[in-house]
Amino acid sequence: MSATSAEHATPLLLSPESVNPLVAAARPDPSAGTRARPQPRRLIVAITGATGVAYGVRLLQFMREMPEIESHLLISDAGVLNLHQELDMRRKEVEALADVSYNVRDVGASIASGSFQSDGMIVAPCSMKTLAAVANGLSDNLITRAADVVLKERRRLTLMVRETPFNLAHLRNMTSVTEMGGIIFPPLPGFYHRPKSINEMIDHTVGRVLDLYGITHTLTPRWAGMKADSKMDT
Repeated sequence: MSATSAEHATPLLLSPESVNPLVAAARPDPSAGTRARPQPRRLIVAITGATGVAYGVRLLQFMREMPEIESHLLISDAGVLNLHQELDMRRKEVEALADVSYNVRDVGASIASGSFQSDGMIVAPCSMKTLAAVANGLSDNLITRAADVVLKERRRLTLMVRETPFNLAHLRNMTSVTEMGGIIFPPLPGFYHRPKSINEMIDHTVGRVLDLYGITHTLTPRWAGMKADSKMDT
């Protein structure tokens, strides 16, 4: 090739694919014409040893009927005891309601990392032991570690604390969790909607929790103002 023809030759362009064939293999094919499925909303549900396991079970039952929600379940040993005591349910029955279940001792599970994307966590019910651990950053099991991750990643953590009456330690721990960005949600039943059964009382509370995560539901009627006949004596 002459010097003149060399000067006018088309320059050699090196693409990443030509240098490393692995790049070409990893690059999506624009002709495929397929879209990735949207990732479902992920919610972590933990059931601990406080009374009120029906709240956690009802949450899981609701999420089971919502294909756009992916539920991740944790049950403490004391929570299993309460499932037996309060609902005559076994661990496997409750785990079957969730999309993914974890051993509470598996601190190396995916939800123990902030890189695991979720919409938050609900502890239903939340024992005072779990509350104290979360308030003081003690990641002694996968429940408290997952809660710690949700807080540090600035996601929504809701603790349905169940105890009465509260002592000063309980109140201070609830204050600490609130200051860290968590939500303290005692499952106190409402009566303005005139519930006719325990199930309606549970659904009302569960519905209010779902509201915190922007999840649409029809578990309980919305307040529409005071009835006219209720104002007659005022």
